Amino acid sequence: MKLGLILGYGGKRINFPMDLILQAESLGYDSVWTAEAWGADAVSTASWVLAQTTTLKVGTAIMQMPARTPAMTAMTALTLSQLSNNRFILGLGVSGPQVVEGWHGAPYGKPMTRTREYIQIVKEIFAREKPLEFDGEMYQIPNRADGTTGLGKPLKTILEGNSNIPVYTASITPAGLACAGEFADGVFPVWMSPDQCELVGEHVSKGINRAEGKTASDFEVAPFVSVVLGDDVKACMDALRPSLALYIGGMGARDKNFYNDYAVRMGYGAEAKQIQDLYLAGNKAEAIARVPDELVDEVYLVGPKARIAKRAQRWKAAGDSGQIGAMLLGVSQPEVLEIMAELML
Repeated sequence: MKLGLILGYGGKRINFPMDLILQAESLGYDSVWTAEAWGADAVSTASWVLAQTTTLKVGTAIMQMPARTPAMTAMTALTLSQLSNNRFILGLGVSGPQVVEGWHGAPYGKPMTRTREYIQIVKEIFAREKPLEFDGEMYQIPNRADGTTGLGKPLKTILEGNSNIPVYTASITPAGLACAGEFADGVFPVWMSPDQCELVGEHVSKGINRAEGKTASDFEVAPFVSVVLGDDVKACMDALRPSLALYIGGMGARDKNFYNDYAVRMGYGAEAKQIQDLYLAGNKAEAIARVPDELVDEVYLVGPKARIAKRAQRWKAAGDSGQIGAMLLGVSQPEVLEIMAELML
């Protein structure tokens, strides 16, 4: 099982834990992942980490697709890959309509169509086999729509091609997982249960089966897994409830919350409805309190070392069976990095 470290998108000030990152590198961790919402961007922060490490891969979880043209994203990925001796992983996501339309000022449109076309364009640029031409529903290159000069012509990147840059997507929806399986090299669910791998795997497999010449060995499932060490199991769980409550209750509109739908598919339908009702009504504290212990324990690792070691065996079994390729850990305690390396590497 490969291990990665999630850095998140931070708050008002960017304060990356370089000591933790370098510790992860020394312990044999495989990757570190930056993020973006509507504050710090994922690319500048990834560059910062790449410049201060030597063996860790650095990925973006995620770069928001509506914020950049596919060509700009490909340019960025090729640049960072060259500068880092091929240690960059391109992680993409469509984000949500609130961010896309409310922050980037772009139409949310058709997220799966965007994802398919975006990855196809990026990978064509990576390959550098011919000048770029693409006639899709969302992207037309060269663009000859109303308002253009008609002078655009197909181009190839000046940089050397590199088809080995991995492309991952963030998804938890059935359609998104299938899309990842067909077009991407990996997927990182925001959370996942090692006891219910089929909720991800069956949809990924559908996509892989649609892709010519692609097998399960060509694809990696790499879920986010938060880990909190402490003697008080409830206190450890309480530290993680706010994040689950935010996603299940507050991410998106009532009838368009992919995370709420995911919790329902996991078997927490009644709890998901209660959390969303409370969260949208402004009762965030009560919504957080309604996040069930069972859900926290199913998707995260909490408690004393012995308990974490026992619960981690479920993840190890999922890795040994090929259903999970990496765990991307949300960690703030240095000792947890050592424990997880001891258990999984």
